[in-house]
Amino acid sequence: MRTLQWQTPEELRHLISELVGWDSRTLTDGEIEFAHHLKAKLSELSYFQQNPSHVQLHEADKGRLAVTALYKNEQAKDTIVLISHFDTVHTEEFGDLGDLAFQPEQLTKAFMERKDDLPEEAREDLESGAYLFGRGTMDMKMGLALHMRLIEKASTEQWPINLVLAAVPDEEVNSAGMRAVVPALLQLKEAHKLKYKLFLNGEPSFTQEPGDKNHYIYSGSIGKIMPTALFYGKETHVGEPLSGMTANYIASFLTQRMEWNTLFQESDLGENTPLPVSLQQKDLKMEYSTQTPYRGKALYNVFLMKRDASEIMEIFKQVAEEAAAACNNQYKEMCERENVNPIGEVSVITYEALLQHATEKLGEKAVDAIKQDVVKDEQLDDREKSVRIADSLMLACQELGPAIVLLYAPPYYPAVNASDDSLIIELVDLMKKTAQKEFNTAIKQIHYFNGISDLSYVSYKDTGKGWDVFQKNTPVWGETYEIPFTEMAQLDAPVLNVGPFGKDAHKLTERLHKDSAFVQLPFMLDTLVKSMFPIKEPIIK
Repeated sequence: MRTLQWQTPEELRHLISELVGWDSRTLTDGEIEFAHHLKAKLSELSYFQQNPSHVQLHEADKGRLAVTALYKNEQAKDTIVLISHFDTVHTEEFGDLGDLAFQPEQLTKAFMERKDDLPEEAREDLESGAYLFGRGTMDMKMGLALHMRLIEKASTEQWPINLVLAAVPDEEVNSAGMRAVVPALLQLKEAHKLKYKLFLNGEPSFTQEPGDKNHYIYSGSIGKIMPTALFYGKETHVGEPLSGMTANYIASFLTQRMEWNTLFQESDLGENTPLPVSLQQKDLKMEYSTQTPYRGKALYNVFLMKRDASEIMEIFKQVAEEAAAACNNQYKEMCERENVNPIGEVSVITYEALLQHATEKLGEKAVDAIKQDVVKDEQLDDREKSVRIADSLMLACQELGPAIVLLYAPPYYPAVNASDDSLIIELVDLMKKTAQKEFNTAIKQIHYFNGISDLSYVSYKDTGKGWDVFQKNTPVWGETYEIPFTEMAQLDAPVLNVGPFGKDAHKLTERLHKDSAFVQLPFMLDTLVKSMFPIKEPIIK
């Protein structure tokens, strides 16, 4: 009598449709409910009916939960951690097809009736019949489905290795789920005497450019950090512009120097980080008036490979000081030309220095009260809270202006890479040979997954504690945002990402390649895991 239920292509197709049908857009009730659905689904397996405590829920934030499921072979210590996320981005772009965004079969049929409205490549893929469309099909509920299949097969066939499935919420915004599950993974390791050998993520294989048909596996994940600047000039009436200085004027000097600045670009293993860009720039006036905007903010995106928060802050400070010098020189020339007295020179200070100054001036209780007044506002996200805390302190310390205040806003994703690890070299070679021999498919290795992933929160290698600078310059640190750096460093095993091929993540035409997802990846993942058994099966030559 057959007991397996997620093994055949048809069964996997049904499973991905069911998982996608559990609408779990980030920061919705569906994201909260998904963890309970998943726990119940995993609990259908006979192994977990016999070991119910091996499926656990772990609190993240805002009512959201991560799920872990442990298959333990009592004779084994070696363990693979299977990482996936189940939240998805929102669906406004679906328009009148919004109700079908989470019904892949129906959505794919509906697209056939309006295929001429789709971009050419998406239309061709639709007509080929090779893809399944829908929000979350590619990014990344198929990765979760494949991990569920693995743990079902391993537990039924009693594979001589341990598997920990870790499915988390919130990857698309702050990775609160992964940050919360890191301590849980350590607790599982200690409680069951596990030896973590590999962190295996299931993020999909992304195209590198339009028309790219290559399939990729990733031996690392790119990092991301968000240097943020607040700008403080001096207010004046619009009719007397030379009596003040706008924040917009100051900001223009820094943003010009931050956008596409090659000082922030890194190269490693033949790959480059994308250049930095601004993610947001605006003044802090809450309403229109003829008072000039003297307070403003800008958030910049910087990608990482080898650098940490300390090194980025040094470069950020250097660029900001160059911007301030240029601003001061141009402002001085204007004052001389117009025969007016300058309001002062723009200086550059870090949030750490601002906090120290405010504490010395106001006292710790007053500073804490200022911070708590912002933190308790649930309408603000962590980025806005970071800005508001620093802004409130500057309003109480206006003697520091005009100034550029440098800080960090969440999230922070440290880069991680295991390309030189002997196990990863072996597994990458195995995956390439397996795909070529079994499916005549060429797979290429990328050293840094460029979509940002939860792998950033394992195998942390910073022995110099460069994270101190991040902690000290992130206003919400310890309040609404933390990263378990110490615990991350203890999850010391290499990382690898092997996932199904797909296209157009976060777009209307998000789609999953069916043969890759339902045929190729199951075989490849079985091959990968079995290669790590104590007595290895023959490896494809």
